[in-house]
Amino acid sequence: MEAVLNTVANWVLSPDNQQLLFLLMVGGTIALLAMGLSSIFMGATNPIKKRMGVATGVRAEEDSTEVGRRLVDIPTIMGPISEWLIPSSEVELNDTTRKLTYAGFRAPNALETFYGIKAIATIAFAALALFGTRFMPDLSTTKVLWIVLGAAAAGIFGPGMILDKLSAMRIKKLRDGFPDALDLLVVCVESGLGLAAAIQRVSVEIGVSHSELATELALVNAEMRAGVDRAKALRNFADRSGLDDIRGLVSMLIQAMRFGTSIAETLRVYSEEFRDRRMQKAEEEAAKIGTKLVFPLIFCLFPSFFTVAIGPAVIGFIEVFRQL
Repeated sequence: MEAVLNTVANWVLSPDNQQLLFLLMVGGTIALLAMGLSSIFMGATNPIKKRMGVATGVRAEEDSTEVGRRLVDIPTIMGPISEWLIPSSEVELNDTTRKLTYAGFRAPNALETFYGIKAIATIAFAALALFGTRFMPDLSTTKVLWIVLGAAAAGIFGPGMILDKLSAMRIKKLRDGFPDALDLLVVCVESGLGLAAAIQRVSVEIGVSHSELATELALVNAEMRAGVDRAKALRNFADRSGLDDIRGLVSMLIQAMRFGTSIAETLRVYSEEFRDRRMQKAEEEAAKIGTKLVFPLIFCLFPSFFTVAIGPAVIGFIEVFRQL
């Protein structure tokens, strides 16, 4: 194995081979970038999708055959590196799709674009790392290989970590805006507005303070206007948000519409229960403060206190023992 690594390292560190390898990586990166940009441009300029988006405000639901065809096309586009970047399990692909949805990336080619970015980042980071090691001649071949492999790993795992961060940030924004939207929805429904009109009104009112939630509510209203069943539109809203609070509200609204009960009363009851849950959550977090303060007290406050209180006495003892 050591002989193989030395052979590969010698080949890689050869000036002529480094230039060739760098040109190949740059060419592959440019080709993948061109394919990704062309795919995005073709999707954005598709007249059918554009007209459907204008008419409904949301993209049309894709059938299973189209989704399956896309999942087959991804490895074909990316070539030999697809087996390293694309998960073989459909569960992982669905998990990535769900994270993209939570982060707000709902374009038809969002999944392909994400894996294309991973491929481009892997090649680009490895090429930059290899090019950067030329300015550090003291590095051994083993260290150069580890640096290139580390850069490639950053290109593979970095986009996933960024996607997780973006989805968590957007979910937090939706969670922060949900209490205000719920109170406004209760007021609008109790004042006589229908559910669709109330959702539209709330989306307009919170458009400045909570733009993400306003966009989601506008999509719900657009789906209802386009003829989608109200229960289906609300379920789509719950699936896009990723919040248990919104799922609970949607379940109660669907049940109220199914059994013919008052939507205003349902919203009022859920609002009261939601306030109780928020108060319990706040009390729970407040009860944890005492435990969380133990570590700052032990590692920050107590050392400073003992240094100030006992430090002079210790110095005095040291001086006395020196005189003995």
